[in-house]
Amino acid sequence: MNIHQYLFPLTLIAMVTLAFQSGCDRDASRHDPAMLDAGVWADNVLDAMTDRQKIGQLVMATTPWESGFPFPEDAYGPPTQRQTDHMRQMITEYHAGSVIIYNWGRAESMARFNGQLQEWSMESNAGIPLFISADLEYGLAQRIPMESTVFPRQMGIAATGDPQAAYEQGRITAIEALATGFNWSYSPVADVNVNPRNPVIGVRSFGERFTVVSEMSRAMIRGSQEHGVLATPKHFPGHGDTGFDSHYDLSTVSYDLETLREIHLPPFQTSFDAGADAVMSAHVIIEAIDPTVPATLSPLALNGLLREEMGFDGIIVTDAMSMDAIDSHWGAGEAAVMAVKAGADIIMATGTAAQQAETFEALYQALRDGEISEERLNQSVHRILRVKHKYGLHHGFTPPDPARALEVTTDPEHRRIARDIAARSITLVRNRETLPFDRDEELTTMVAGVAYTAELAELVRQAGGGEVIVWDYGDGPNDNDPSPESILDAIRVAENVDRIILFTYSSSVLPEGQARLAEALSIMGKPMAVVAMGLPYDLQEMLMVPAFVAAYSLDRWPDATPTPVVWDAVVDMLFGEQPGGKLPVTLGMDYPVGHGLSY
Repeated sequence: MNIHQYLFPLTLIAMVTLAFQSGCDRDASRHDPAMLDAGVWADNVLDAMTDRQKIGQLVMATTPWESGFPFPEDAYGPPTQRQTDHMRQMITEYHAGSVIIYNWGRAESMARFNGQLQEWSMESNAGIPLFISADLEYGLAQRIPMESTVFPRQMGIAATGDPQAAYEQGRITAIEALATGFNWSYSPVADVNVNPRNPVIGVRSFGERFTVVSEMSRAMIRGSQEHGVLATPKHFPGHGDTGFDSHYDLSTVSYDLETLREIHLPPFQTSFDAGADAVMSAHVIIEAIDPTVPATLSPLALNGLLREEMGFDGIIVTDAMSMDAIDSHWGAGEAAVMAVKAGADIIMATGTAAQQAETFEALYQALRDGEISEERLNQSVHRILRVKHKYGLHHGFTPPDPARALEVTTDPEHRRIARDIAARSITLVRNRETLPFDRDEELTTMVAGVAYTAELAELVRQAGGGEVIVWDYGDGPNDNDPSPESILDAIRVAENVDRIILFTYSSSVLPEGQARLAEALSIMGKPMAVVAMGLPYDLQEMLMVPAFVAAYSLDRWPDATPTPVVWDAVVDMLFGEQPGGKLPVTLGMDYPVGHGLSY
């Protein structure tokens, strides 16, 4: 072990002891790490760190996956022993300064696991706690699905028209996150979704108007950071006009610099002005800035535009580096070095155990070879330490209480607020003398869909009071394009019912089979409502349907997290509760931003 690893803990002990012995001595109290300002504390810590420990602060480790992105089988459920052993190695041997959790879990086990990660860090990383992060775009339920509060996707939050709803989501998510050991959230999505065919952002965005995205992002950041969790607007400088999913391909956007400055950058600038302490880069080539490499690897985007022009001095973290947009072109090690040289502070080293180890080793070798200077390394580490100080990590770490975690994440008041937000988000876009449906035990309702159809049918049964016939048109959300034979079968079923509720889902353009199914059912002349569970743009592919509702409840990964709070609100609205939402996007000439009907 390097001698600095012994000296630093002894230095901390000596400093704390001195402050204690001096009592009210103000000069002595300034030597207490808990009393030092962020810059001085960061200086002291940095001086005592080894090069390996410094490199570790630049890398974010994760429970490794051996195949697939983003949701392979070993991400469902708590970390396996193999994953746990890997995390211990990343923290104790490679000195990872932060981690990202992709696994699903329960409140108690997640709190225990995150607490264990922090214990390893305190023992091995010069007494510096970890940033423990996760994508929490619609609440802690994105990682703890059944035991924490889930909110509508961000487009649904915007549909309420109320920035306080975004603030409340940030606040409640932060409270529940801290209770389970998380202190960093990758939210809000600050992308302006100007491309309806965008395959990866969609309802994750607040909408198509930068003013709305800016206002909602600012509110959510305040809600999160005022309650102790670092917020992260993403994906800089904007992922809202892409035609490809960067998880699987490298996308290029060709709009001019004026469009970038007037539409895509304002939400990020507003976020920085609101105090956002981190930002996530996009694996997208923005031709107006740098036509050669994606923003994550571009000095012109990170050091030039973000640091120098926009004045951002917080943490720049990359998006997941195992995405094909990066990995298939550069590989883990080369891309990590390029990103740090471009201006990134933390490399999100997702992927296999080998890819993560390669990230640490490549950065360390680049330091030894002089490709990354000591000055450049210290710049990022100092910045990371200052932000850790701001979030109280200079005091050490108080582990989350597993016994109390569930009590916090299932707080009834949190659920009530989320339910109210969901009710205010549901948007009645079209209604040709169809809704609301009567609650009538004599009527038979057909419920058709591809995602969570059985659960939705049960809610309809409870609300409507009559018989419900379930018809699935696929084998799950990845099989959502019904065949002509399936459509004929649906018509035969529909002949024997009194009314029809069709739940559609798309991650980009509505599959042709769903559009044909909607048209076929609508021309039967029976009372019928279509509910878009994902993108509201579905309406543009089925112009004949008599009633259309936007729910904003499923994004690019429909099987990731159930959203019963939205399902409840949708079904209640179908049977008489007042719809409260207004469109955050344009659906053709007839349905502009701000459109929304009521009963």
